[in-house]
Amino acid sequence: MIAILDYGMGNLHSVGKAVERLGYETAVSSDPKEIMSADGAILPGVGAFSDAMDNLRETGLDEVVTRFAQSGKPLLGICLGMQLLFTESEEHGPSRGLGLLPGSVVRFRGNYKVPHMGWNRLAFRKPSPLFEGLDEGYVYFVHSYHVKPEEPGDLLAVTDYYQPVTAIVGRGNVYGMQFHPEKSGALGMGLLGNFLALTGSRQVAEGLV
Repeated sequence: MIAILDYGMGNLHSVGKAVERLGYETAVSSDPKEIMSADGAILPGVGAFSDAMDNLRETGLDEVVTRFAQSGKPLLGICLGMQLLFTESEEHGPSRGLGLLPGSVVRFRGNYKVPHMGWNRLAFRKPSPLFEGLDEGYVYFVHSYHVKPEEPGDLLAVTDYYQPVTAIVGRGNVYGMQFHPEKSGALGMGLLGNFLALTGSRQVAEGLV
């Protein structure tokens, strides 16, 4: 079973439907026991970093996410969920993140449109099981802030938006995707499917994509 963390901010329905389309059982949950018993967990997110961290702390799910990551089972952050994995963000003033990966979340700065919204091409930076059987291609982004990882080895893929922009990160069992894989066509579903395969979770149905 794949747990999709419900902390009051996130595209829970679309992520859950995508996981089900790939043939896996899901549970949208805020229950620590249910989350910790899952084979893998997804931390989605839409909205402001500080609000999301407040919600995680108020529900105690910040500690649950940390324990889950420490368990060695695969964890995936999507969009804002990826940003929450890092040390801090400057959005709405300095805010501390979960600190599972070292790095900062900063606003796009320049004479160009913000938010970064639309289809941009991924460039794979280093080998990862997430890329198994997949080629570089286009995925769908919507964000005004982007991650600057401290460790170059955590950077798995980038895109270009007037500068190199962190698109996929990973260290050990912890992964993040800045774009929305569930809205990114065949490549997005392929990346999500490869993450789900890492969980070892039993597929309850043949994938529909």
